[in-house]
Amino acid sequence: MHILIVSHSSATALNQEVYARVQRETGWKITLVVPDRWKDEFGNALRQEPCKGLEDSVIRCAVWKNGSIIFHVYRMRWQRFLRELKPDVIYMNHEPYALATAQVCHANNRSIRVPFGFYSCQNINKKYPAPFSWLESMVYRSSSFALPITDRVADVLTAKGFRGRQTVCALPLDPERYHPRLKATPPERFPQTNVPVIGYVGRLIEPKGLRTLATSLGKVRDLDWRMVLVGTGEFQAEFEQLLTAQGVRDRIFFAGYVPHTETPRWLASMDMLVLPSETQPNWEEQFGRVIPEAMACGAAVIGSSSGEIPHLIRQSEGGLVFTQRSSDELAVALRQLISGPKLRRQLAENGRHWVERDISIPAVALKMIDAFTAAAKNQQAGRAENRQPFSSTHALAQS
Repeated sequence: MHILIVSHSSATALNQEVYARVQRETGWKITLVVPDRWKDEFGNALRQEPCKGLEDSVIRCAVWKNGSIIFHVYRMRWQRFLRELKPDVIYMNHEPYALATAQVCHANNRSIRVPFGFYSCQNINKKYPAPFSWLESMVYRSSSFALPITDRVADVLTAKGFRGRQTVCALPLDPERYHPRLKATPPERFPQTNVPVIGYVGRLIEPKGLRTLATSLGKVRDLDWRMVLVGTGEFQAEFEQLLTAQGVRDRIFFAGYVPHTETPRWLASMDMLVLPSETQPNWEEQFGRVIPEAMACGAAVIGSSSGEIPHLIRQSEGGLVFTQRSSDELAVALRQLISGPKLRRQLAENGRHWVERDISIPAVALKMIDAFTAAAKNQQAGRAENRQPFSSTHALAQS
């Protein structure tokens, strides 16, 4: 079987590894179309060599609106490309309302008409203006399968009218790359300390709950701890002022931007990770990828009740949940983990086990294989039924 995958996120080799695993497990041919250079949220132009196993499978394509997940499109004559490639299944690692998804879906409808599917992480039932609502509806009608990242995302797709087969596939990670053993070799810039380290990895923006975090840290200043923050953002200056007002600024280390490939060592050097995100009118945490990354590295997690955060923590039993915007509850959770090394170890072990079982690259690859196989079989069954000659017996069987 030949699978065509189109993925802007696979401009990084790390995100290609799950498809290499699919190819290795099945012997299928994989063709992966990625942007030639993809501009990430920090303005970096990403262009990496393919991951091991996909060296001859990656096709680089220029895009318009580079860096815009929703608005970018591929500079490709898709109908001609599909006729020449002849894939058996097409999977768009893009949202159903993205222009690139509609672009390839339309070309498939006009040319080879093979099973088509898409990815989604949208856990809010948003109504998009035309023409995006029209394109989204066209993708739903034309798709036989979808790979939502959580059950809540699957519920949104159903509510919006998608009737195809859904296979929940979490955002995968490599549990060998994210591993507790990395704690033995911390980053050179990581502060040397013998007290518990609280970690934060992400953008330094107010919706991430940093105002609440600062207040909570002030409420546990009687305990001995340090904090390391990885990331940048426009809220940093105000956040530092809040920390100063709480009397804890001297315990905080701002690491700034760290390449994604280097974050495992930072996470493994933290005793606990806090993700205090706060739901906004048009946004809530969709997956909180840093949560399983931290768990895989052996850190316990404290997360707010925003979006998917509490579901991930409760599924994994790898952390504590507090009510978003409640500095008192966050302070209680921090106090429990700062002063409870046994609890930290137990939560970390639970989280690591969950990652290996449910969201590791091997686990997610098997779910993808199941989805692609079912899509191809359903297509073949439909064609076989259409080829059956008409007879009265056949007509009765269908009635």
